[in-house]
Amino acid sequence: MRVLVAGVGNIFLGDDGFGPEVVRVLEREDLPEGVRLVDYGIRGVHLAYDLLEPWDALVLIDALPQTEQPGQVEVFEVDSESLSSTRGFDAHSLDPTSVFGSVRALGGTLPRTFVVGAHARSVDEGIGLTPELQSSVGGAVSVVRGLVRSMAVDAATSEQEA
Repeated sequence: MRVLVAGVGNIFLGDDGFGPEVVRVLEREDLPEGVRLVDYGIRGVHLAYDLLEPWDALVLIDALPQTEQPGQVEVFEVDSESLSSTRGFDAHSLDPTSVFGSVRALGGTLPRTFVVGAHARSVDEGIGLTPELQSSVGGAVSVVRGLVRSMAVDAATSEQEA
């Protein structure tokens, strides 16, 4: 099993640094073998190139737009239909949708993809998360830990059945 856990976001824009902060905390966790943990920050093109490698799954950690209560953690699976309108390669765009489009433009295919995020309160200039996002880091860590451990169990079960 190979799972890429990728934190994305700009630590200089307040809550946009949520992904890198969750990755920083996850670095202290005992994650299953085959899980690679990377803080990509604003290096979307690096993430796109890393996704050209064969991965069984991607867990993307990012701040979400403030459409719900700030700090509310959500997890959802991204499917091919939701990505059908993504653009091609764009080395200057940093949002996940553009990264996914870049992977396809480079000839790759996305693995099974999950997004774990928390709704931002502020993405104004400044270092550090708002109290709402800081308090949701632990919840996001628990969600990611549960996702990758569940994938490891599923992979082990599949290997035993084969």
